[in-house]
Amino acid sequence: MEERVAKPKWSMKGKWLKNCSCDQGCPCDFWAKPTHTKCEGMLGMDIEDGYFNNISLKGAKFVVKYKWPGPLHEGNGTVQPFFDSKMTKEQMEAIGQILLGKAGNMWFEVVSSLVTTVLEPKIAPINFEHDIKNVKAKVTVPGYVETVTEPIKNIKTGDNHRISVFLPNGMEYKTAETGTAVVNKGMGQIQYNWPNGHSSLAHVEQTESGLKG
Repeated sequence: MEERVAKPKWSMKGKWLKNCSCDQGCPCDFWAKPTHTKCEGMLGMDIEDGYFNNISLKGAKFVVKYKWPGPLHEGNGTVQPFFDSKMTKEQMEAIGQILLGKAGNMWFEVVSSLVTTVLEPKIAPINFEHDIKNVKAKVTVPGYVETVTEPIKNIKTGDNHRISVFLPNGMEYKTAETGTAVVNKGMGQIQYNWPNGHSSLAHVEQTESGLKG
């Protein structure tokens, strides 16, 4: 009889950012095709509180660069994770299991099933600034990622134009502020440059059972 392995208990609560090559208003949230057919960009999280079994994840930060040749549901994606250099080896291993869909949570399981290639993870200093109230963010991984989020502007007045996306059944987030990724560059093995594209800012809590809230 096959021995059953207990599912780990975990939680990641904190600031979430996703910046991609599409125009503002992520088509994935609307079951629509990517603006430019392919999908390239980054997502990242600054974990304000969390754990993986008995390992604290508080203060951990990660970024994932990604590219899909077409809509996500068609698969064949390539991703590369980055772990903040201040993290412990145990934190990196725990978050690595989560990102690979090996620790439960339907969203991570679905996304990982659409990935064909996982490039070698990198350890580097991650700067993560995230001001959801003012729809501003800045994330850098020196030599690999540079992205800056600003509010969408009213094309007539120049005032900030605020848009919130509400997904009652969302797996990635329930509510996100939509901004403009005025800078969105990937360097190294996954390269892209998509200025003035889409940006999603959210506060989330992901657990082994799925998104809470």
